[in-house]
Amino acid sequence: MSTKLANPAPLGLMGFGMTTILLNIHNAGFFPIDSMILAMGIFYGGIGQVIVGIMCFKRGDTFGTTAFTSYGLFWLTLVGLLVMPKMGLSGASPAGFMGWYLTLWGIFTAFMFVGSLRYPRAKQVVFGSLTVLFFLLAAKDFTGSALIGTIAGFEGIFCGASAIYFAMAQVLNAEYGRTILPVGELAVKEIKPLQVETQLKAA
Repeated sequence: MSTKLANPAPLGLMGFGMTTILLNIHNAGFFPIDSMILAMGIFYGGIGQVIVGIMCFKRGDTFGTTAFTSYGLFWLTLVGLLVMPKMGLSGASPAGFMGWYLTLWGIFTAFMFVGSLRYPRAKQVVFGSLTVLFFLLAAKDFTGSALIGTIAGFEGIFCGASAIYFAMAQVLNAEYGRTILPVGELAVKEIKPLQVETQLKAA
């Protein structure tokens, strides 16, 4: 039997991308948050990405484990922040507190963007646009500006769409064995490990 493991990243990217688009259609002002967005946040964007993070762990993929597990838990915490006050389990978080919550996620994503620079351009676009999205959403909560929220919504739709594109590119390119959707592969030169000198040279 083959021991080759499947690439779980497209599944995680689809869960992230689709949920992000739906939430940001709301942020752009097209419809209110409802059970559809919350369900996607819990199951596809949340639990789905956590599962993918565990699968990446099995493959020895530190970047994927950190990214997918973290963003899966982000969606679960976000739904909790929205639902728990309505269930009487806690008070609603003030906008300023939500701004700091989103700022911390923006900082985390900025570090992940730096890590993504070693990967195809499509991956860089996902993490770069997500970094911008988190800081825009934080700015909206800090300032109360509806305009910034609308801008964040459209930027978030782009971010989610870029994740869907990258997911489908990986699936189709692997299935056909050639480039169907380009992802901007980097020309990576082989890097040899540093040779540590173990003997002292004679003076």
